[in-house]
Amino acid sequence: MRSMHKVLLLVVGMVCGGWVHAQIRGAGATFPSAVYQAWGQEYERTTSKKVLYNPTGSGDGQKKVIAREVDFGGSDIAMSEADLAKNRLLQLPTLVGGMVPVVNLKGVTANALRLDGAVLADIFLGKVVHWNDKSIAALNPRLTLPKLPIVRVVRSDKSGSTEAFTHYLSLQSESFKQALGRSSLPAWPNEGSPIEKGDGNDGVVKLLKEIPGAISYVSYDRVVHQQLNSVVLRNGSNSGFVEASERAFKAAVLASGMYRTGDENTSLMNLPSPDAWPITLTTFVLIDANPPTAAAVQDAVQFLYWTQLSGDRVLKNSGFTPFPSAVQARFAARLVSIHPMDATRVSLR
Repeated sequence: MRSMHKVLLLVVGMVCGGWVHAQIRGAGATFPSAVYQAWGQEYERTTSKKVLYNPTGSGDGQKKVIAREVDFGGSDIAMSEADLAKNRLLQLPTLVGGMVPVVNLKGVTANALRLDGAVLADIFLGKVVHWNDKSIAALNPRLTLPKLPIVRVVRSDKSGSTEAFTHYLSLQSESFKQALGRSSLPAWPNEGSPIEKGDGNDGVVKLLKEIPGAISYVSYDRVVHQQLNSVVLRNGSNSGFVEASERAFKAAVLASGMYRTGDENTSLMNLPSPDAWPITLTTFVLIDANPPTAAAVQDAVQFLYWTQLSGDRVLKNSGFTPFPSAVQARFAARLVSIHPMDATRVSLR
């Protein structure tokens, strides 16, 4: 009994004495994981509250937040209004970034190779199997392309990044739309060019670097920080080609309904702007919309509010771009719409 009493005193002392700091747990999308982890480190430095974000994939992030196993879930796949209501969740956009085709081709530097959506779709369908194929050569008359087999490197896990990439390819190619369509875990054709599968954005980067002739799709921050050879794509207005960049992601937001009408779930994909990157996407967080008490979500709410109020400086040269201030301003109002079951109220600070 005395041992038990000592343990209880120790626990009470730790909590009341401030020895234990709150832990805010998140899991999900790998696409924004580097930023979420950087935000967490900065937030802990300024508040002493630890943020633990586990990049397990968008599908798992949704699953964990539905089961209330985490305080917030990260997802690049926008949940429908019906599913949000069913699972009593609030969905909030946090960042804008882009998926970028990347290649491992000796002698072909970053932004040297041009592709359009139709050719890119045929590559990932396994129909175009060599790098000197006439469809690729026609877009790149100034490049000497090797007669090297194309190796497709794709995600092995259910992924919002893959859903965004296949969404774009489905918009560009009717044959891709019919064969695979928009999917977070498509059944990639085994015929044609070889196919390899990696776990998460970082898993496909590892394979890409190891395999000559490989092509894959990764988030732009991996392109920047790992110095990958990105591909230039035809823009959504079909007036030329555009390179992936933070500026090009912002151009997509400014051309979208998100900025013009306030529709947070609108697509940023392939917009008819000469400066917009065609595979721009929003990433989201999901949080309990009807927690038992305000205290149950208070720490997570304050962290998420901080990301929009003070997190922009972390985004500089990160490979992501913040939302315009008009979009960020709506974030606070959405957070205070959380309705705890005991009628208490959440606080943003």
